Amino acid sequence: MSVNTGHGLPFLPGNTFRDLTKSAFHRAQTLDYKNGYAVPRRPTCGIGQEPLVSLNISHSEQNQLISDITNLTYGADTSRHPPLNFIPAHAAYDKKVLRFYGYFHQEVLHSPDESFRIRPVIIYYYLEDDSMCFIEPQVENSGIPQGKLIKRQRLTKNQHGELYHWKDLNLSMDMSVFGTMYRITHCDTFTQEFMESQGIVLNEPESIPSDPYITRRAHAQDAHITPYEHNHQLERFLTKDRQVLRFFALWDDSDSLYGDKRPVTLHYYLVDDSVEICEHHQPNSGRDPFPVLLHRQKIPKCIKPICEPFPTCVLEVSLHDVQEYFSPVDLRVGEEVTLMGRRFLLCDCDDFTRKYYQENHPDIQLKPVTPDTTTQQDTRRLQVIPLYNGFGSLEDSLQNCLSLIPEPPKKDVIKLLENDHKVLRYAARLDSQNPLDEGRRFILSYYLSNDMISIFEKSTRNSGIIGGKFLEKTRVPKPGSTTEKPEHYGPADFFIGAVVEVFGHRFVLTDADRYVLSYLESVSDRIPEQVLSSLRRKFVAPLQQSEGETDGSSHSS
Repeated sequence: MSVNTGHGLPFLPGNTFRDLTKSAFHRAQTLDYKNGYAVPRRPTCGIGQEPLVSLNISHSEQNQLISDITNLTYGADTSRHPPLNFIPAHAAYDKKVLRFYGYFHQEVLHSPDESFRIRPVIIYYYLEDDSMCFIEPQVENSGIPQGKLIKRQRLTKNQHGELYHWKDLNLSMDMSVFGTMYRITHCDTFTQEFMESQGIVLNEPESIPSDPYITRRAHAQDAHITPYEHNHQLERFLTKDRQVLRFFALWDDSDSLYGDKRPVTLHYYLVDDSVEICEHHQPNSGRDPFPVLLHRQKIPKCIKPICEPFPTCVLEVSLHDVQEYFSPVDLRVGEEVTLMGRRFLLCDCDDFTRKYYQENHPDIQLKPVTPDTTTQQDTRRLQVIPLYNGFGSLEDSLQNCLSLIPEPPKKDVIKLLENDHKVLRYAARLDSQNPLDEGRRFILSYYLSNDMISIFEKSTRNSGIIGGKFLEKTRVPKPGSTTEKPEHYGPADFFIGAVVEVFGHRFVLTDADRYVLSYLESVSDRIPEQVLSSLRRKFVAPLQQSEGETDGSSHSS
């Protein structure tokens, strides 16, 4: 039975006591610093916390043994070299990597084309921690998962667990890693200089053998001689694919019933001399929205005389009956061309087409023309706006006639922002033959933001008429204006004594606010002088008369 030497008791549960003299409870550090570098701390024996080297050697003697360098001395002159400064491996060999090139042999089973493959690899050796990494260069369309074969790690070189060191590597040697035999052939310049500086003699470099399957595929096979026609079509496909000549034309269909001139786009494909015609559709034209007027096909220019009497709807023209097809020479800007019995006027072309004719057909002059639309028979129905029925405003009623889903009329936003909360107020009386309307008084408000007018009637005692809102905010047309050319009341139409007719009611303006005069004077270039003079007589003359009376009373006193 073991005995607890600290207290002389058996080493059993309950007989152990914590050390009351212990004063340091910190966690021991795992790193020491030497010459400014962090290095792992030496293991200790645990009793006196001394390094586990020898209990009989002092710390100073241990450092002296480490710093001493054995030198051979001859004669009396014994010179000693100073001890070298300590530099750890992760600082001395940081970002220093040895690079070797090699390959490995891979067998291929059940393949009639190859029995083995030669797969090149690049071997990286990191000097700071003696780790290695194997990377295979990627080959396009190889069908093999390539890239990093072995991730960075320290590799064992035998069954005893010994690890690979850079001293174990050399050129023209085999190394076994995870059951695969790699052959090192050569290295880069930095690796060669490093190995030679360490006193290692490198073997002669080798070249990576070529893969037999890749070598066999690289040899040119016997070319099959194809007919000239097939080669010509292939050459046109490789050189002229996606090259299209585009013409902007006008289809003259005015000879037919309800026919007119329609704009079309003619596409000529250089790869196979085919033509496609697309029609431009306008909104609300009443025509079916077919995008293609003539699908892509080769259009015959000349056919054999035997086939001419037969209509094409009964007897289709075969390839043997066609003598010539339309070519770019037959399509000239500014001239009319007949395709499938229809006349097309080539008005213009795009930049690519113009450049093509300048390079390949410089003798053809391109003369763009403006399409003549004066003789075009416009068979579209004119949109007839019905008469105004009196419901709602004129602008809202017009929107119902312009679209199926009416939109609100557009407003002048700048005018709304500039004249917001600006109102011209006038006092008015009702001009009526009815004697009951003589005492009625109204306030006419003109809103500058939207040119609307509202009328409010002042309540009068014992008149029998209830005051309040007489007219909602609305735009009031002038007498004699029509729905085609509507004219509405504006600030220039209101002055003292003016008669304003509002939907059959006549109002005579009798007074106004002082703000009316100040506003109209600020825009006097758009206001007639008659309006300004009437307002000045209303406000300025009484003010001068009252000032004169005040001066006379002061002199008499």
